Amino acid sequence: MSNLEKYRKEANMSQEKLSEVSGVSRNTISQLERGIHTNVTRAVMKSLSVALNKTVKEIFFE
Repeated sequence: MSNLEKYRKEANMSQEKLSEVSGVSRNTISQLERGIHTNVTRAVMKSLSVALNKTVKEIFFE
């Protein structure tokens, strides 16, 4: 399980809800969680971290 998926589930959010809150597509979130999409922009990382109330480091680099 990726950190993104872990923190999303801890926040009791579906991929769809995280997409709505962060502005990142559900498809991108799904690909990130599965490790398929690895070329992530800073803007996407920041949007997801703000939506999950975590740091970029916690989600993507730990």
